[in-house]
Amino acid sequence: CMGLGNALNAPAWQATTPDLVPREELAGAVALGGISVNVARAVGPALGGLLVAALGAGWVFLLNAASFLGVVVVLARWQREVPRSRLPPEDVPGAMRAGVRYVRHSAPFHAVLARTAAFVVPASALWALLPLFARRGLGLSAAGYGLLLGCLGAGAIAGAAILPRIRERLTSDRLVLAGTAVFAAVSAAVALARGPLIAGGGLFIGGMAWMGAMSTLSVAAQNTVPAWVRARALAVGLLALQGSMAVGSLLWGVVATHSDIPTALVAGAALLLVGAVASRRFALHGLSNLDLRPDPRWSLPETACQLDGDEGPVLVTLEYQVDPTESEEFLRAVRRLEPVRRRDGAIRWNVYRDTEDPNRWLEVFVVESWLEHLRQHERVTADDRTLFEAAARFNRGGSGPRVRHHIAGRLAELRWNG
Repeated sequence: CMGLGNALNAPAWQATTPDLVPREELAGAVALGGISVNVARAVGPALGGLLVAALGAGWVFLLNAASFLGVVVVLARWQREVPRSRLPPEDVPGAMRAGVRYVRHSAPFHAVLARTAAFVVPASALWALLPLFARRGLGLSAAGYGLLLGCLGAGAIAGAAILPRIRERLTSDRLVLAGTAVFAAVSAAVALARGPLIAGGGLFIGGMAWMGAMSTLSVAAQNTVPAWVRARALAVGLLALQGSMAVGSLLWGVVATHSDIPTALVAGAALLLVGAVASRRFALHGLSNLDLRPDPRWSLPETACQLDGDEGPVLVTLEYQVDPTESEEFLRAVRRLEPVRRRDGAIRWNVYRDTEDPNRWLEVFVVESWLEHLRQHERVTADDRTLFEAAARFNRGGSGPRVRHHIAGRLAELRWNG
């Protein structure tokens, strides 16, 4: 039950951060959240141990539950600015489909997921094997392992403190690359360490690198999705993160079983470098410049009849009159609209050329219901509008394409306004 509660809470909790701070302060807010987590990891067990000794385990769980009341009160009093909508809220199954659809067709979010997996899978070798290495390689007790883990946490806190100055000098891609290289060096150094002091010092530096890379990836993920789908997309991001950690831990456990722990750590370090080079094509630079605010100029479509929200599917056609000499450029421009249409609600999309009129092109897409098509209009962002206008400028006459809406079935039930 605790795991289920955390799975429900974590994406929503992350999604509130952009609503609390301006966009230019998002990176600092994410780093501050990382500091709070690492401080809690360091202080929480010690405080819990004292309370167990003084009051017993039952009281510790009770006090921990009571501590959440403060969070509940703050959230209840928080006056969040909710975007106005003339449409009813989504139902849960529809919202889940919309979230998966958006993630599936969002190339910027794919880049973040790829970079996350490329870093976390090999980096998990250190996290997964550190307990065994502390006991077998360094001969430390549980307390000694706790100190090593504390070095990682302290490094993460120190890294968060200096991150703003580093971000002024490095792009997101270079920061993740630097964090990956440093973490790889730390993994190799820990594998070769023969004493706890060297291992602890290396882990302190590793904590700084971990914080730099992970906070940068977290900020990038939040910058690639609009507010309406942010929590759902971040849930997929957390699934990728935790899944990469689980798969990596299993992988390095198998490697260590068939060789030894230092070999597995060095192999993880090598794979970190390979992944850093291989994933460079998934660029993070520029994601913070995406303008994903809703475009207020995008109005809802007008129809000659009243339609129920659940009617559909809906076939939408956009007719372009294009100069034949510009056909190739137009086709490139209009094909950039496919991922936009699909992630905002289209279940099918294509562009067709009229065989009888070489000037006439049709962009066609299908949406599962009229209500979902209305939501498409509300989901248009400023960046989306730029793409729409780039395709529309090829339409002869200087105006936009001619848009038509076609609804499937139940024609006898239509109530004409006229």
